[in-house]
Amino acid sequence: MSTDEGLVGADGLEPAAPGAKVTRLELFYDLVFVFAFLNVTSVSAKYLGPSALSRSLLVLALLWYVWTSFATLGNAVRADQGIMPLFGFGIMAAIFLASIALPEAFSDKPAGLPGDLTFAACYLLALGLQVLAFWYAVRGDPRLHRWWRRLAVPPLVTTALLLVAALVPQRLFRGDAEIRARLGLWVLAVAVAYLLGALTRTPGLTIVSAGHWAERHAQIVLVALGESILSLGTGPNLLAGLPLTWPIIGGAVLGIAVVAALWWVYFDARVIAGEQALHRTHGVARLALARDAYSYLHLPMIFGIILFSLGLKHVLALIADPTVPWDRDLLRGIDLAVLYGGVLLFLLAVLGLQIRAVHRFRWFQIGALLVLAALVPVAGQLSAFGALALLAVAVVGAATVDSLRNRQPRQRLRRAKLEEERALEAGETEWRRRQHLRRPPET
Repeated sequence: MSTDEGLVGADGLEPAAPGAKVTRLELFYDLVFVFAFLNVTSVSAKYLGPSALSRSLLVLALLWYVWTSFATLGNAVRADQGIMPLFGFGIMAAIFLASIALPEAFSDKPAGLPGDLTFAACYLLALGLQVLAFWYAVRGDPRLHRWWRRLAVPPLVTTALLLVAALVPQRLFRGDAEIRARLGLWVLAVAVAYLLGALTRTPGLTIVSAGHWAERHAQIVLVALGESILSLGTGPNLLAGLPLTWPIIGGAVLGIAVVAALWWVYFDARVIAGEQALHRTHGVARLALARDAYSYLHLPMIFGIILFSLGLKHVLALIADPTVPWDRDLLRGIDLAVLYGGVLLFLLAVLGLQIRAVHRFRWFQIGALLVLAALVPVAGQLSAFGALALLAVAVVGAATVDSLRNRQPRQRLRRAKLEEERALEAGETEWRRRQHLRRPPET
């Protein structure tokens, strides 16, 4: 959100620098999204079906819109300087309250406050605080005033549609018509948020710190993967006192294997390649790459991990059910779809990141995706344990073969990253040495 010539900082603010890193305060902000993702998974798992799934994905898309705006703000000014922490804490509280109201975001229950209106109001507060924070950050730079006015349009339209969805359909429709009207307004709200954001012209703007931008998105992928670990632990309902059995232990090991493979596919080399591509790109091209490869393509990654978490929760619950033999519990269609579909969506988005960032792919990656898709009907004939085992073997095997086939490019990427870290460490050590020499002697 800074110009190529730099951002004119407001009072008490520190503009971000090209070498800026993620602050501890930004990591603290992400804790509220841990809760939000967990609540989305819990609500979806309770009412798992096409309708509940579509609603959950819409909620995730709106949460992602807030988070990526947060990341953009942190790339322009230091999130832990001046008044910015107050904006951050306010947004954090609003998102937390919206997450609490999430189970009633589409249909209010009789008791208590109206959940749909509460969600819409909290979301309005979160986006409103973000727009206000952007205004405060650019108020000293007349060149960015027009851009800020354009920035404010999508959040205002999006939240207006959410408020209309909370207030109007129940007055005009009944039954399924009301539900369809609400869902249509939510779809329109998400479309406005992303389409207007993509169409908004941002002349002269760029991503200040490529390292900060890539690191922020890598950390939110870690948050989502952490959600899959939580689903793995809570899926069998171990806290309810079920006995620990070998099928449960085996299912847990298989689940960890899939999560570790997904981590490896993204973090081993592709996250490094994406960051290096951002470093090599400048101006408008860097802004487009940051938008396409990170703001947009990381969203289906989050979708995929959350879908896989839902499937994992149900698989482990089936394996732990003492009333059903562990080798005869077949997965329902929706459980199988989210388990395998989530992994497929994540891998497809990672491949999209690779193509957009480095403009190349290998046919083995396409073949691995096709094989994984072809295994879905096979898994439908297996027990829940067998379907999870087949998924684990396929994903771990594909990740292993891909890593071995691309060993030399991976080594070059990792070696370059290590040399960069050493150079940065040496520069920081030298800077600290000079600062120490300038310090007056103590009396």
